[in-house]
Amino acid sequence: MSVTLGIDIGTSGTKTLAIDETGAILASATAEYPCDHPRHGWSEQDPELWWKATVATIRDVLSKASLKPREVKGVGLSGQMHGSVFLDANGKVIRPALLWNDQRTAAECAEIEQRAGGREALIRMVANPALTGFTAPKVLWLRNHEPAHFDRVRQILLPKDYVRYRLSGTYASEVSDASGTLLLDVANRRWSRELLGKLDLDPALLPDCFESWEVSSNVSAEGSEATGLVRGTAIVGGGGDQPAGAVGNGIVRPGAVSATMGTSGVVFAHTDEPGFDPLGRLQRGCHAVPEAWHVMGVVLAAGGAFQWFRNQLGGAEVEAAKTRGVDPYFLLTDEAATVGPGSEGLFFLPYLTGERTPHFDPDAKGAWVGLTVRHGRSHMIRSVLEGATFAMRDSLELIREMGQDLTQIRLSGGGARNPLWKQIQADIYGQDVCTINASEGPAFGVALLAQVGVGGFSTVMEACDATIQVVETTSTDRQTKALYDRAYPIYRKLYADLKGSFKAIGELVAS
Repeated sequence: MSVTLGIDIGTSGTKTLAIDETGAILASATAEYPCDHPRHGWSEQDPELWWKATVATIRDVLSKASLKPREVKGVGLSGQMHGSVFLDANGKVIRPALLWNDQRTAAECAEIEQRAGGREALIRMVANPALTGFTAPKVLWLRNHEPAHFDRVRQILLPKDYVRYRLSGTYASEVSDASGTLLLDVANRRWSRELLGKLDLDPALLPDCFESWEVSSNVSAEGSEATGLVRGTAIVGGGGDQPAGAVGNGIVRPGAVSATMGTSGVVFAHTDEPGFDPLGRLQRGCHAVPEAWHVMGVVLAAGGAFQWFRNQLGGAEVEAAKTRGVDPYFLLTDEAATVGPGSEGLFFLPYLTGERTPHFDPDAKGAWVGLTVRHGRSHMIRSVLEGATFAMRDSLELIREMGQDLTQIRLSGGGARNPLWKQIQADIYGQDVCTINASEGPAFGVALLAQVGVGGFSTVMEACDATIQVVETTSTDRQTKALYDRAYPIYRKLYADLKGSFKAIGELVAS
C-alpha cells in the first residue's frame, strides 16, 4: 500500500489526513490553536503552534489508521497563504508571524508601488498589485518598524514552509504559495530579481522554489523523532491552501471553478495562461498544476462572518448544540430558514477584517443596513449568509467579465455542507452548484500531489480524474434568483455609499 499524508496548516487549526493510492481517506485528525490580535487590524501567530499541531495530528493519524511509518511514502504540505515567518542565522523564529488577514501594511503597499514605478509596472513584474495581506509588505513593515528584528533575518518562509523546515531541516517553497508573496515572477514561475532589487531585498532571504508535485526535501532525523515518520520520507512542494484546495476539488482544467466558504471565501478558476490585468482586480498566481495558472477572488470574512456571529451572538445555539450533540451552525441556519430570501430588505456587509476583492480596502467595516422593527435574529442570521454570498458573487462577476467559461461551480468549505447555504449560493450566483465526493479540501489536494510526487499517479490531472466525482447538484430557483438579481446592485452600492465613513471610523478607533 502506498500511503501519503496531506497536512494543511490553517489559521484556526492544522488538519492531517492519510490517503491510499486510490484516494481513499484512511484517517484524519485536527488540532486547533488561537490567533492573536495585539492591535486593531493586526493578526499574528506563533509558528511553534503550527509545529506542535503538525506533530500531534501526524501521530494521531498514524495511530487511527494503524499505519506502520514505512507505509507512508510521501507528505504534502498546504497552509494559509501570505504569512511571514522570520528566521535568524540559527533557524530560530525572531517574532510572531504576520498573517494573511493582517492589515497594518497600507503604507508599505504604497511604498512598493512607488519603488516599482507604479501599479501597472508592479503588476507586469509579479502579476498582482500590492495588497496588505501579501508577504512583501510585511517584510518592509518589519524593516520600517522593527529594524533590530529585520537586521537579524536570514530566511523568510511561508507558514507551510516553516513546517517543512521543521520536518526536514530544508528551506524550500513552491510556486503556488510563493505567488502570494508579491515577490514571484508569476509568468516565469521564479523569484522576481527585478522587484527584489527595487525593494533592496537580498534574494538569499528566500528559499528555493519548486513545482507543487516535485519532491522538495525529505524527513530528517529530528523530524522523524518528533513525528514518527521514517527518516528520508519524501516531502513534495505542496501548495498554498487555495491552489491545493482547487486540486482537492478537481479544478485542474478550464471551465469548472471552485467557491470555497472557509474563514475567508475564495472563488478560484484554472487558466492555461498567466494573463494580465493592469487594474489587478483578481489575484493571479501559479497553479499547483504544472504549466498552469489561476485567477482568484478573495473575501476576507465569508465563513468567518458566520463564525463571528456564532461566537458573539449565537451562545444559546452553541449551548443547545452541546446538549443535542449537533453542529451549532445547523441550529443557526434552521432559524435563518424561517425567513424568506432577501431577509425582508436587511443587508449585511461582511467586511469584518477589511476586504480584498473587489475593493482592496483594509478600512472596510462590517455592517447591517436596512434594520427595522420587523427584523429579528432569524433575519440577521440569514442576512449574514446572503451578505457573504453576495461578496463571493463579486469575484464570480469579475471572472465572467474576463471571458472565462464557467461551466460548473463546485462548492467546498462550510458553505458546501449546509443545505440552506448551498441553495442561497445557487440562487445568488445564478447558476446550479455542485458538491463532490471529496470534502477535505487543501489537505486532500496535497495528499494527491504527494501521490504524484512518489509515482502513484503520473500527473495531477490523472490523480484528480481517478479520485474526484460530482455527487450532488443544487439547482437555481429562478424566482429567487430574480429577487437576488434585484438586490445585488443595492448590495454593491452600499460599499460605495459607506466607503468614506469606513475610513473615518478607522481613524476614530486608532485615536
